[in-house]
Amino acid sequence: MSDITTETEEFDPEVPIDSEGPVAYTSETNPAPEQRAETGRVAVINPAGATGRRKEAVARVRIVPGSGKWKINGKDLDVYFPNKVHQQHVNEPFVVAGLEGSYDVIARINGGGITGQAGALQLGVARCLNAADLEANRPGLKKAGLLTRDARIKERKKAGLKKARKAPQYSKR
Repeated sequence: MSDITTETEEFDPEVPIDSEGPVAYTSETNPAPEQRAETGRVAVINPAGATGRRKEAVARVRIVPGSGKWKINGKDLDVYFPNKVHQQHVNEPFVVAGLEGSYDVIARINGGGITGQAGALQLGVARCLNAADLEANRPGLKKAGLLTRDARIKERKKAGLKKARKAPQYSKR
């Protein structure tokens, strides 16, 4: 039994040992605007246009260099989306790209409900920023998942059922 050794008893002096201890894992954050200046690449401010869709809602969005004003179907952002969650949701692409207050947004939205319209507007704004400056904006927007269209839509009603999956009540006799 004494001539059997386990791998844990052997020590290899060639392998360096970390004296700092375990590494602390953190969630990655997107670079702040001041960090972006360190890399030497700053986003170009160009006008752009794109379309965003979510559920039944369609948003046609244009961004132009400006002071950060929103016009959605002729109304301001806080009038069209009184819920702060929806306002944050549609503004998220600007926060991720570090371009808050750099563009004015003009959008026409139709179809769907309020949450679907907010999702459509968010995708439209993200696509606009992507079109305005591909090299600077795309990596951050892509990593945050803002350039992906949410493909979940309402399931169609089936024959013999009340809704897509709801069956009529079963009667034994």
